[in-house]
Amino acid sequence: MARIICIDYGLKRTGIAVTDPLQIIATGLTTIESKNLIPFLKEYFSKESVSLILIGEPKNWDDTDTHATPLVENCIKALQKHFPQIPLQKVDERYTSKMAKDAMLEMGLKKMKRRNKALVDEIAATIMLQEYLRTIA
Repeated sequence: MARIICIDYGLKRTGIAVTDPLQIIATGLTTIESKNLIPFLKEYFSKESVSLILIGEPKNWDDTDTHATPLVENCIKALQKHFPQIPLQKVDERYTSKMAKDAMLEMGLKKMKRRNKALVDEIAATIMLQEYLRTIA
């Protein structure tokens, strides 16, 4: 089986998580500068088989678009252009950053580590991916 990759796209940084080849476990992969996303994925896809790209869709609690929604839509267009052979699916990213911060607190990470926004983005992507895996189980 191929992996599933999940992207928490932001203006500056993008958190990335992946499954194992059996699509059982979600693991944080990395956080990169958003401008480097396509080159990073080209390199990653050359080494790993990926069957699905998930991307967090930013929405307000009332389902309206956020300020980040147009950024994500542009990212989706770029992903579809560069990787047309890989299906792409949007997933709800509401509250994942808060959940990531809560998880970091529960893990006992020190305050300085919890302020690391790159780690928050990576954990948020992992949470989105884990939630997706739960829905298909």
